[in-house]
Amino acid sequence: SGLPSVADDSGLVVDALNGMPGVLSARWSGRHGDDRANLELLLAQIGDVPDERRGAAFVCAAALVVPGGPETVVHGAWTGHLTRAPRGTNGFGYDPIFVPEGETRTSAELSADEKDAASHRARALQALLPHLRALA
Repeated sequence: SGLPSVADDSGLVVDALNGMPGVLSARWSGRHGDDRANLELLLAQIGDVPDERRGAAFVCAAALVVPGGPETVVHGAWTGHLTRAPRGTNGFGYDPIFVPEGETRTSAELSADEKDAASHRARALQALLPHLRALA
């Protein structure tokens, strides 16, 4: 297009799985976008992991590419832990089992406004803002 472009990708990083599923989050069960199958497989894989070792983070990489100019990649992370069973109906993917640090609710129990303000995507895009402002 010849215009500046922004893109992002994200995934869930699980400590007990050495950072997996990561970029494979959307297709962890083998079927892209099958949220229920992905979530059930992940819970089965960490079923015997004690609560104190169920750390996880949603991680987002956001990129800004300016034709003839710099390429910028920033990251945002939303740390927390995983529950043993899904809770909540807001959001998608792994939201029903992810409890952000400092919270007792899963990200699927947060309002859209609460999630938008604190999420990994929000953090990555906040880090990208100075670079976007520099284009003006």
